[in-house]
Amino acid sequence: MTAELVRGQNHPLPQTRLEVRIAAGKPVVAGATLGDDQGKVRSADWVAHPAAPQMPGLEVSRQAAADHRLAVDLGAMPEAVHTVTVLLALPTGVGGPVRFGGLAAPFVAVTDLDGDEIATFTITDLDAESAVTALELYRRNGAWKVRAVGQGYAGGLAAMLHDQGLPEAATLATEINDAVARGMARSLTPPARANGGDGRVRTATTGGEPTQGASAPGPAAAGATPAPIGAPDPGGADASAARSGGPVNYQHPGRRTTAPTPPPAAPQPGPQGQPPRPVAGDAAGWTMEERLYNQVWGMFEDLARSTAAYRSAVDFADSRMDKELDAVLSDPRTRVGPLADAARTEARDKHTRLVEQARAVLDRDLAQLVAEAEVVEPALPPAYARWSSPVWQAYEVPMEMPMALRLGDLHLPERTDLRIPMIVRLPLERGLWVDSGRGGSSDAAMVDSTEMRRLAMESAVAHAARLIAVYPAGEFTVHVIDPAGAGAAALTPLTSTGVLPEAPALGARGVAAVLAKLTQRVDLVQMAVRSGAVDALPRDLDTAQQLLIVNDFPHGFDDRAVNQLRYLADEGPSVGVHLMMVADREDARAYGPVLDPLWRALLRVTPVADDHLADPWVGHAWTFEPSLAPQGSEVLTRVLSQVTRARESYGEHDIAD
Repeated sequence: MTAELVRGQNHPLPQTRLEVRIAAGKPVVAGATLGDDQGKVRSADWVAHPAAPQMPGLEVSRQAAADHRLAVDLGAMPEAVHTVTVLLALPTGVGGPVRFGGLAAPFVAVTDLDGDEIATFTITDLDAESAVTALELYRRNGAWKVRAVGQGYAGGLAAMLHDQGLPEAATLATEINDAVARGMARSLTPPARANGGDGRVRTATTGGEPTQGASAPGPAAAGATPAPIGAPDPGGADASAARSGGPVNYQHPGRRTTAPTPPPAAPQPGPQGQPPRPVAGDAAGWTMEERLYNQVWGMFEDLARSTAAYRSAVDFADSRMDKELDAVLSDPRTRVGPLADAARTEARDKHTRLVEQARAVLDRDLAQLVAEAEVVEPALPPAYARWSSPVWQAYEVPMEMPMALRLGDLHLPERTDLRIPMIVRLPLERGLWVDSGRGGSSDAAMVDSTEMRRLAMESAVAHAARLIAVYPAGEFTVHVIDPAGAGAAALTPLTSTGVLPEAPALGARGVAAVLAKLTQRVDLVQMAVRSGAVDALPRDLDTAQQLLIVNDFPHGFDDRAVNQLRYLADEGPSVGVHLMMVADREDARAYGPVLDPLWRALLRVTPVADDHLADPWVGHAWTFEPSLAPQGSEVLTRVLSQVTRARESYGEHDIAD
């Protein structure tokens, strides 16, 4: 779990090889200093900066940038080093901002080498400072910790380095600034945009990568360079402030992201006085897939934040009107008569004006997000795209696993047509529970229990088909437990195309056989990993990621099978065995609280629209809708048949080898 730090707070570091990722919205200088047991920097050799970016156990960026990734190996630090201080500064003499108060709040994250965040810190309340000590990695009793600092210096780099005890602080600060200025001077300035003969806005290429035009890229462009949520991750709230024109920042990499980026495509200018037209892939990341992943999460955060601001404004307007009306009623002199009527009218008019102002701001933000969704959705690769997307018409079995997978769409009641893809990271960190109960939503109330069970199984098959389709051939295996055979019709896309290695397990005997096989696999892989003897695993062991779909639970399950199911839910994801339950929790009430840990271990999704998902930032109740194939479409069968052919070809190559 990520620790979100505030000034002065510390957090233990579970490992010594780390990355420090920085997002500032504008180019900043990132560096680090080493300190002894007194916290003092002994010499200029103990400072990593653009002119000297490497030292034992530490490497920093060579130039100013909006996003940085610093590599840190605390185990390689000299014994005399007790602290590593990460610093940020604004470049001088290059015409940029001169104080942090004019920028979005810098965001700093300490991550492991896989990019999973360990601790984050948003540096707020900066004003005239042009340099800031972001955070400190320090040694205590043989272990390393991170502390959020956020100490700003109006005197810039020189004042900061002097405060850390460096004698030649002013000289080194000048050397750093000169190196940064030279590096920025060598950077190519993009040519000005020009209109082509067809009237479309065209942009020049920058940094060796073509920027995208105003028109949405098609499926081929989306899949040309294949990227949480964990989730998210999925995400964190955006630390950036509003740019002029609205409280939502649509210039990604201002949105908080998890990776640095080559220069992204610039938003295309809109009509005078209007926000720029959004561009698909306009977010931080090394690949188009990663940029789209970050952009989708940025849209989710922006929608959450804008809606929270609107609801807060409405609550304030309601509270203010109530207080003013109470004041009128509490005074006998104004309780009745013309004065009372005038006071009530004025209070209601104020309320109306406040709500209308808040709604106008929300509508502006929502309109921009709708415009962004219109260009992002057609650019999404298969793992993120709806089943109705044209990208599936050009589907090819991938060579690599994607970053994440789309489960469905999320929306809020303020704008139900604005759908944000719900994306979860791969491999799955927890299983899925497709709830076949009727729930409490209005959509569920229109469906009887039999139809709900059918829809739940069809939803599970759609999720499973997407998982099969986005993994390379032979790297994802699906098993099905359907004790009573109730899901046979819904399972047709899986059974008719041959992507299931075995027929769905029927009856209590079938349940026992499949569960015994998968629990044994979990045990074997766990023992091999813990003992460092992975090579000793049986040669016939299927090392692919495993998904077990369980339909109609608890029919066909005895106490032993229930315990095995709980074991798979808890221990399976760590060794590549994932669970997808299709069940109504009410049907399992007879087991009492023994199954509560099972349900808590799974991510609940529904086969129809239901507002059961809450985000951790502002607590909105998001309505979830699953990603299903269009009615009458053969897209699932076509895609899965292609997977089967790729698996057969893959197996033939293995035999030939």
